[in-house]
Amino acid sequence: MSAPPAEFEPIETARLRLRRFAAADLPAFLAYRNDPEVARYQGWETISAGEADAFLRKQDATEPGMPGSWLQIAMEEKASGTVIGDCGLHVREDDPRQGEIGFTLSRANQGRGLAREAVAEVLDYAFGTLGMHRMIAVTDARNAAAATLLERIGMRREGHFIQNIWFKGAWGDEFQYAVLREEWLARRAAERPGG
Repeated sequence: MSAPPAEFEPIETARLRLRRFAAADLPAFLAYRNDPEVARYQGWETISAGEADAFLRKQDATEPGMPGSWLQIAMEEKASGTVIGDCGLHVREDDPRQGEIGFTLSRANQGRGLAREAVAEVLDYAFGTLGMHRMIAVTDARNAAAATLLERIGMRREGHFIQNIWFKGAWGDEFQYAVLREEWLARRAAERPGG
């Protein structure tokens, strides 16, 4: 695997611009991260303005592909210029050829296929630019929308972990999904016209 690039170059999709967070994104970030419905299956409940500012500042120093780090990529809706969510890209410290993806989308923008659009592009980036071998995604087993998205983009459910996590005051189940680089590249090639 070659050395990862030091900068994350914005990625354009049909409806989104995937880019680093900027200071001006703080109000939108706070709004969706403090929505109880958005936080329902996430590892947080709320985030203060100070915590959010510190989080976004830390992201300024996070290089794509840095082992042991999570890079949060802002999802900006091109039509409005507003940040509506984010994708997290983690590279394992013990094996930087493997990683994890996560995603968060504001409630008003759910159900429009935007998360699917973003996650597919971030996986393209992980397997293409970063040269990853394997990517996983973990979701609360009750989060049917996330499970459906992961299956539709071609990730396979590899595990159903029963009461494996103490989550918001109760034991919870999680699903783990995965896809290998060669599987992802073959699927994407087949999706292209003439593929």
